[in-house]
Amino acid sequence: MIKHKAYKFRVYPTKEQEEYFAKCFGCVRFIYNKMLADKIDYYNQTKQTLNNTPAQYKEEFPWLKEVDSLALANSQLQLRTAYSNFFRDTKIGFPKFKSKKRDNNSYTTNNQANLIEIFDSDRYIKLPKVKRLRIKCHRKVTEHIKSVTITKEPTQKYYISLLVEYEKEQPNPNLSLENGIGLDYSSPHFYVDNQGNKGEYPKFYRQAQDKLAREQKKLSNMKYGSNNYAKQKIKVAKIHEHIANQRKDWLHKLSTRLANNYDYIFVEDLKMDAISKLLHLGKATSDNGFGIFRNYLKYKTEERGKLFVKIDKWFPSSKKCSFCGEINSGLTLQDREWTCSSCGKHHMRDINAAINIYNEGIKQITVGTAGVSLSIL
Repeated sequence: MIKHKAYKFRVYPTKEQEEYFAKCFGCVRFIYNKMLADKIDYYNQTKQTLNNTPAQYKEEFPWLKEVDSLALANSQLQLRTAYSNFFRDTKIGFPKFKSKKRDNNSYTTNNQANLIEIFDSDRYIKLPKVKRLRIKCHRKVTEHIKSVTITKEPTQKYYISLLVEYEKEQPNPNLSLENGIGLDYSSPHFYVDNQGNKGEYPKFYRQAQDKLAREQKKLSNMKYGSNNYAKQKIKVAKIHEHIANQRKDWLHKLSTRLANNYDYIFVEDLKMDAISKLLHLGKATSDNGFGIFRNYLKYKTEERGKLFVKIDKWFPSSKKCSFCGEINSGLTLQDREWTCSSCGKHHMRDINAAINIYNEGIKQITVGTAGVSLSIL
C-alpha cells in the first residue's frame, strides 16, 4: 500500500538564498493574482472560463524566469483547485487575491527527476536553483521525496516541509470491542471519557495571555512601519509560535497514547467553529485545538490498523439516559447534572454523554460487521 506523510524541518538559508526565497514568494503570489484577475476579466467579457498558464506571462514579465518554474506551476494548481471548489460548493467562497501581509510566505516545488536530495550527513538539502541549503534534520528521511514547501514564518524563521511517499503493509491487529473509548467534548476539561477521566488541557494560551497582552500593547504604541515596530512584531509572533508549539506537542502526545492503548475511539462529529460562535466559547475552543486533536487521532489509529469513528453530531448524547434510553428533551446547556424521570438514574452530563457515544459507537461497529455501511473515517 502506498502511503504519504510529511516531515517539517528548520532550514538556515544564507543571505543570497533568503533573497531567492523572497523572489519565489513574490512571484508565486504575483502569478496567482495575475491569473485570477485575468480569469475574472475574461469571464466578465465572454462568460467563459480562461485556461491560462504561468508560461504565458514570462514574455511580458521576464523576471518570472528567475525562479523555480514548478513553484509557479503549483501556484496555478492552487488557483485551479480554488476555482473547482467554488463551483462545486459556493459556500466555500470565490478565490481571494493573495496579500503580502495576510497570507503566508511560501512556495512548493516538486522532486522532478529526483533533483531534491538530502546529503552530507543530513546537514544540507538540494533544491531546484538552491544547491546547498543548510537543514536541521531531527529525523532520518529514508522515503522518496515527492515535493517540498519552503515557508517563512512571522518569526522570520524558515522551515521546509517534505512530502514523502513509501510502501507500507496495512497492519491487521486483533481488535477487541471491549477495548474502546468514547470521548465527549468538554470546554473546561477538553474531553470526558466514558470512564469519567478528563483530558485536562493545560490552557497554554491563557497561561501566556498576560505576557502576550503586554507585548501587544507595546506594539500598538509604536509607529507603524518603523524598525522598532518590526522588532516588536517579531516578539509577538514568537509568543504565538511558542503557544502553538506547546499545544501541538501536548495534542500529539495525548493522541499517541490513546491510539496505542485503545482499538476503537469514538468521538462526536461536532463543528468546532459553530461551537465557538454560537456558545461564545471562541477563546477556549481555539485554545484547546480539539479539532486538530481529532485529526491526529484519525491518522494515528489508521496507521495502527485501528478504528476512529465519528458519531453523528445530531445524536442526542447529552439528553439520552445511558441507563434506560429515555430522552430528556428539556435539558439545557446550564444543566451539568440531571436525573432521569423514567428510571430515576442520576447523571453527570459529560460522563453520561461519553457513555452514550461509546455505546453508539459499539452499536455501529456491530451493525457494520453484519454488512451495513458505516461512516468510519
